[in-house]
Amino acid sequence: MSVYESLKNRTAPLAVVGLGYVGMPIAVAFAKHVDVIGFDLNVKKIDLYKSGVDPTHEVGDEAIAATSVSFTSDEKDLKEALFYIVAVPTPVKDDKTPDLSPVEGAARVVGRNLKKGSIVVFESTVYPGVTEEVCVPILEEESGMKCGVDFKVGYSPERINPGDKVHRLENITKIVSGMDEECLEQVALVYSMIIEAGVFRAESIKVAEAAKVIENSQRDINIAFMNELSIIFNRMGIDTRAVLEAAGTKWNFLKFYPGLVGGHCIGVDPYYLTYKAERLRYRSQVISAGRRVNDDMGRYVAENVVKKLLGGDKPLREARVAILGFTFKENCPDTRNTRVIDIVEELREYGIEPIIDDPIADAAEAAALYGISFVGESELKDLDAVVIAVAHDAFKDYTPEKLASMYAGDYRVLADIKGILDRKSCEKAGYVYWRL
Repeated sequence: MSVYESLKNRTAPLAVVGLGYVGMPIAVAFAKHVDVIGFDLNVKKIDLYKSGVDPTHEVGDEAIAATSVSFTSDEKDLKEALFYIVAVPTPVKDDKTPDLSPVEGAARVVGRNLKKGSIVVFESTVYPGVTEEVCVPILEEESGMKCGVDFKVGYSPERINPGDKVHRLENITKIVSGMDEECLEQVALVYSMIIEAGVFRAESIKVAEAAKVIENSQRDINIAFMNELSIIFNRMGIDTRAVLEAAGTKWNFLKFYPGLVGGHCIGVDPYYLTYKAERLRYRSQVISAGRRVNDDMGRYVAENVVKKLLGGDKPLREARVAILGFTFKENCPDTRNTRVIDIVEELREYGIEPIIDDPIADAAEAAALYGISFVGESELKDLDAVVIAVAHDAFKDYTPEKLASMYAGDYRVLADIKGILDRKSCEKAGYVYWRL
């Protein structure tokens, strides 16, 4: 009996290792068709899932409460599985080089509990070669088995977009790959159970790995171009968004916008590609340049807020500045790798300690990672400047009139990073308005 048939007939379960923004939706989706073991080292997270709480807001509490996924933090429970999906983060270190420790750790966990005849599929974003050159040796070492003889591996890059209620797991084409034709077919059949949009069979594991890492590198480069345009047009006294709206009337103009680039994909994946390129003695020019531009945008925003504040009468160190939004993207509670922290740290360099309001963010996570605590809307008063850093739906109801009650005087600096407010209305209302 094939692995696919074993899963379909429920004679063996599928295991998802890593239950974050990627792994948890996959586990819930598969649980509608096969038996699923959901494993994560984070005991607190597992307890939340068991109690029917979705801390990621990706599928919702109701779906978590109703799912048949067997949530566990005991790796021994993985011994029953025959198909493993590894969906752990792949961050970068402080020096911007790949941090493969999470995926290496997951490979060790799976290897210790690997059953003969199993298939292990990695979804974590990596540079080409990691699955076969890094993960396979670990699986073989921990299991005492031989890849290609006792077990097989594949790669299927995740395409989850946290907070996106339109582009969901089921309706996004899934790239699949396997170490040989038989493995590829099994991986394709398994994923076809949940992917309504269909699967794309990549010709090799390295091709699938490369496809994933360039998807976000492409977006990073395009956003970097928009950010550079914003810097240039700002010096010219031209509104960047107005320029983009005009240019966007051409059929083949790509509609990207300037902004902070954080998160676990766009702000990270390019470093995996440039790292591998450098190991092959090629120093990236375009990709690296884009990263430098995007990494500097938090500082750039803070500098412009400070410049606007200097137009008022209050000493800079006495200025009260509020930042609205702290997560790495809108309508998502995740604060990991948020670039809003760059604005905070740069303002501190000028002696300004901003207060931060984010009704969506994971407050405990922000406190643990950054030592940041949030204030409520009622505490947004006597301000000199407001920075709308994240376009949460909760902030889109703000009007110039509502914001006015938060300020101390008539000199009101408003930095609308994502351009969620109407510029002309704000300027007419007397705001010192600025946006990327």
